[in-house]
Amino acid sequence: MKKLVLVVILLTLGAVAATAQTWAVAVNTADAVELGTLGIEGSAAVGQHWSIHAGAKVNPWTFGRRDTNNGMFSEPNPDQKQNRKQVYAVGARWWPWNVYSGWWAGAKGQYQEFNRGGVLTETSQEGDAFGAGFAGGYSLMLKEHWNLDFGLGFWTGWMKYTTYACPSCGKVVDEGQKWFILPNEAILSLVYIF
Repeated sequence: MKKLVLVVILLTLGAVAATAQTWAVAVNTADAVELGTLGIEGSAAVGQHWSIHAGAKVNPWTFGRRDTNNGMFSEPNPDQKQNRKQVYAVGARWWPWNVYSGWWAGAKGQYQEFNRGGVLTETSQEGDAFGAGFAGGYSLMLKEHWNLDFGLGFWTGWMKYTTYACPSCGKVVDEGQKWFILPNEAILSLVYIF
């Protein structure tokens, strides 16, 4: 599935290479609040009021592990915290005034592989989620090539999950599939426009 999402991202960006006049790269600094999530997004203007976007986020970190046996983690650690994930998304934004300036509204398709736990509850959950995200915000022009984006988003879709008793033990307490509606992101992005 990850390869399919990557192919869709590359084809989407490649399809507009001949017509795109403006490209941008954005880093959402608000992602770091989620236990160090790193992310990047590329976009291309495809008209005065439209831009297409492709992005990825990753969080490989686990906090609170105890090294108890020469690098082997043999004991469950109830203090372990993690929000590990891989997220891939493609979408579009509509700009009422001009691309990369002022208010915007956007939609995207998104895939997420996740393993989170120990932050708000003692349980841990891992799985895959597919869905559509919706967001809105404002792009403040700072200089000729620099913008600051503000926004909020949510997403809805389907997830397949397994819930464990704690982040580092293998005791399954629930598993299944369900539909969801969740907050997706707070956006405070530094944007460089080519």
